[in-house]
Amino acid sequence: MKSVPTNGYCVVTGAAHGLGRAFALELSKLHLNTILVDLPENGLSALCEEIREQYQVSSCYYECDLTQKQQILDLAERINENYNVFLLINNAGTGGTMRFGKATIDYLDRIIQLNVMATTLLTRLLIPNLLKQEKSYILNVSSMAAFSPIGYKTVYPASKVFVHYFSRSLYQEYKHTNLFVSVVNPGPMKTNAEVTRRIEKQGFFSHWGVMSPQKVATISVRQLFKRDTMIMLSLVNGLNWLILKLVPIYIRLPLLSRAVRKEINTTDNTAAE
Repeated sequence: MKSVPTNGYCVVTGAAHGLGRAFALELSKLHLNTILVDLPENGLSALCEEIREQYQVSSCYYECDLTQKQQILDLAERINENYNVFLLINNAGTGGTMRFGKATIDYLDRIIQLNVMATTLLTRLLIPNLLKQEKSYILNVSSMAAFSPIGYKTVYPASKVFVHYFSRSLYQEYKHTNLFVSVVNPGPMKTNAEVTRRIEKQGFFSHWGVMSPQKVATISVRQLFKRDTMIMLSLVNGLNWLILKLVPIYIRLPLLSRAVRKEINTTDNTAAE
């Protein structure tokens, strides 16, 4: 791994659990300081204390709701006023599986605001800070879902297409500066009991290439500092990407949607019992 800066801070959103927590711990193992962001009362205080005690690095946190524009503006202002930031990991995101006709407006709006709006605005607001550093990095977390539409997920894959294209475009725009931009597209991760339950209901396709959040974070951080513009996490991850690129949409769309529908049908049958 190339040498990385140690005199600034790494911002990680969605840092309390799952992949975000894994990112926070991985950066701390490299003796990098962190600013962790998540919802209130989600355990950030305890995580920061654990990091400070175990790794002897600086770790602080901000509790806010990144679906709220004003809270994003306030967060960025506080960070820019108090810290030199050389790494931003836009990890916070949300999704789910639901028939579109049953999705509430709040459910759909939350996906759009968190996955699209928060990623865009926080990046824009922190870029001036990032450009002041000798070397700086942005890592955006997209998804393998960015490479195909999927019935019963609808808005989620569309939002991850945005994250992927946004990241690739930013890389092109800033590639001749000190700011390097990358994107990682994880497949399924068993980040908690609910996500594990959903994955297991989707059949074979959902199990192919499952990785732990810890492994995803380790590979992502390593490849980011090696300046890998689009991070493929494993051979299986790369093979999945190739298949999704080569298989015609009229074949892959019904196949993927059928796998996800199993989860819907199982949930509907359980509710009816």
